[in-house]
Amino acid sequence: MGALPYLTRCILTRPSRLTAVFAAAALLLLPVTAAYADEGPEQIPNGTFETSTAPWWNTGNVTVELEDGRLCADIPGSTTNPWDAIIGLDGIPLVAGETYAYRFYASATPSRVGRALIQLPVDPWTTFFAANPELSVSGNSYEFTFTPPTSLPNAQIAFQLGGSATPWRFCLDDVSLRGGAEPEVYEPDTGPRVRVNQVAYLPNGPKNATVVTDATEAVAWQLKNDGGTVVADGSTTPRGVDSSSGQNVHSIDFGAYTTAGEGYTLTADGETSRPFDISASAYAQLKLDALKFYYTQRSGIAIDDALRPGYGRPAGHVGVAPNQGDTNVPCQPGVCDYSLDVSGGWYDAGDHGKYVVNGGISAWQLMSEFERTKNAATAKTIGSLAIPESGDAVPDILDEARWEQEFLLKMQRPDGMAHHKIHDAAWTGLPLMPHLDPQPRELHPVSTAATLNLAATAAQAARLFAPYDAAFAAENLAAARKAWTAAKANPAIYASAGDGVGGGAYNDDNVTDEFYWAAAELYITTGEAVFRDAVLNSPLHTSDVWRERGFDWASTAQLGRLDLATVPNNLPGRAAVRASVLEGADKYLATLDAHPYGLPYNPPDFDWGSNNLVLNNMVVMAAAYDISGQKKYLDGVLEGIDYILGRNALNISYVTGYGEVNSENQHSRWYANQLNPDLPNPPRGTLAGGPNSAIQDPIAQTNLQGCKPQFCYIDHIESWATNELTINWNAPLSWISAFIADQGDGSVTAPGSCDVTYQIHGTWQTGFSTQVTIKNTGTAAIDGWNLKWSFLGGQKLDHGWNADYSQSGATLTAKNLSHNKKIHPGSSITFGFNGVGAPGANPVPDLFLLNGKACA
Repeated sequence: MGALPYLTRCILTRPSRLTAVFAAAALLLLPVTAAYADEGPEQIPNGTFETSTAPWWNTGNVTVELEDGRLCADIPGSTTNPWDAIIGLDGIPLVAGETYAYRFYASATPSRVGRALIQLPVDPWTTFFAANPELSVSGNSYEFTFTPPTSLPNAQIAFQLGGSATPWRFCLDDVSLRGGAEPEVYEPDTGPRVRVNQVAYLPNGPKNATVVTDATEAVAWQLKNDGGTVVADGSTTPRGVDSSSGQNVHSIDFGAYTTAGEGYTLTADGETSRPFDISASAYAQLKLDALKFYYTQRSGIAIDDALRPGYGRPAGHVGVAPNQGDTNVPCQPGVCDYSLDVSGGWYDAGDHGKYVVNGGISAWQLMSEFERTKNAATAKTIGSLAIPESGDAVPDILDEARWEQEFLLKMQRPDGMAHHKIHDAAWTGLPLMPHLDPQPRELHPVSTAATLNLAATAAQAARLFAPYDAAFAAENLAAARKAWTAAKANPAIYASAGDGVGGGAYNDDNVTDEFYWAAAELYITTGEAVFRDAVLNSPLHTSDVWRERGFDWASTAQLGRLDLATVPNNLPGRAAVRASVLEGADKYLATLDAHPYGLPYNPPDFDWGSNNLVLNNMVVMAAAYDISGQKKYLDGVLEGIDYILGRNALNISYVTGYGEVNSENQHSRWYANQLNPDLPNPPRGTLAGGPNSAIQDPIAQTNLQGCKPQFCYIDHIESWATNELTINWNAPLSWISAFIADQGDGSVTAPGSCDVTYQIHGTWQTGFSTQVTIKNTGTAAIDGWNLKWSFLGGQKLDHGWNADYSQSGATLTAKNLSHNKKIHPGSSITFGFNGVGAPGANPVPDLFLLNGKACA
């Protein structure tokens, strides 16, 4: 009795993972307030424990006794999982569709979080009710309602009490289960009806808010500073009923107010918003926190508590008992006859799995964030992430991306194909720390999609790591070539939709987008005709790839298009590629402008991980700004982030630690404070998946039935369909928060009055010769100049003339000498250098910064 009753429940974490959906219990985890006069007969035999504990049972490691008319038990310490210590009762009949009132009294010494379940008494232990009551020393009475979807003659009542490092005492009394209860209706606390970005607006950026109101005519609004003084006012703009929330709303535009400060509020229609700042520096910390998320997701390394106070833990999956480790992982039975060392990498989400297709887009986006610092006028360096590698010669963001890229390389077998994923043989419960996971690990079959993900990220890594680690760059380029060749020879090996036990299936039977993305990265890095032709001949090259729903791990053509547009290369027709990014951004801007909440994403139903799709649409707008310098694209990004940080129907910031009310109970096995107060919440800067109209998990199905898209979210650790955290969702948060942090006060910086001509006059096996001309196109003399640009890969300065040179990584800086310090209007100066060549392409840079400003 009671063996592993939670092991297979409530753990699936993506739509593609739903190979088998458990019976969806209609359960409610809020206190019952309905009257009980019409409730049915008592279902619990001996719930008062007046003379005996029978017929209640317990696992062998629990000592049960009567104490003052209560069942009390000593719960042992040094247990790993909640189901390691159980008190239970069998044989409880349940009727489908009947709403039950479930009540009990319980205490804990010292205080603990318990787990109360009503479930199938045998495998697969289907759950009809689950709650996680906080048990106090003084004791409390708990009341819940739930409605089973199917009848069951022999349900099991279970209190799972394991998982504590130290012993404690549990007492139980007055257990009652009666039918005929009134079901509760979940009503989220949405706070004030004025919805704002709860973090900050940039002083010279757009400033918009949404008011939920019954008014059909404009109402007055006031902006107040932290002292309560009105500093701006105006009238709202009625927007009618918003389809994504079902609310009648008005918009407020207070962008004309530009004074920086803290603690502003907006008042309209008798409601006052949550506070917010107007600041040019508010996103600097989020830029770092969103990236710091990845260190604590690492597998195969101990997390240093000195670097992440409160998040330190032993290394996971390194083969230290009870772990079976990732250093010698066999395939699933019948898949292969070998084992691989696939240690390292990032845990994909709130579970212990690692997936190449999700790791691919995540590593790409971090590397893209770094590559933007080479090619975008407003981009600034990322800075220290306080990781073990901090202080070496490599930028920290590349060190973090390398942790995943090395894992991706390990997933490649000798013929070039890459295994799709590696995870536990069966689903595990939560909470469960990585180093305590006892499950055997398995490699899953190779796939064309995984192989092309590896080809793409390895090609990207080859050019980015070349200035810092030539050997690692060469290893990646070789792996990318091998993967491309293997995928071309095996173009239709797809992950099975049925392979979803123990980890998500991540099935995808259309890989034309992965072929396009991989070809683009290989062409940019190598400049070779075979990859150029693969890009130009792809049906996706000239198609509209800008889906309303955004790009993600299963839709990756956009990644290739973005890099072809923003990373220097010699692709024929590149101007059209760059123009297509602006067209995509215009599409998302139109959606944003039409949406009362300023949302650049508005399908009739919201997808799993909708927040990351919102952010990825913003990435397209940001890229359009980098290409064109047009303020409308910058403003689109700045308005889009408002939704993520509180300007939404639920009035919640979806980023942990940011905003007065924020998501903090994301689905995770080790950031599981909601289940075990000894564990932390997710770290600051962690993005919740967000509203998901499909509401696949039991918590969401109970509380959110019939929800309008924006309301299909609940901040509960067991709502894996709406509230999961993942590496590929934090990646666009990191990318966008860095973009916003780099924009200063939100003003557009005018380009410099200069024109640069960069001519490669000759190349040879080991090097090249370049001449650079700077022309002053302005009306005032340039008195002293400093020109900066970046090479694509590992090219280095050999020697130069007519300037003072220095190089850091791929970035070269040329400064004036005394004789050419001044450049008069209309005049030019010329200098040159010889460079040491590197494997791959050596295109003319897109970006030249003269005294900090971009030249034409």
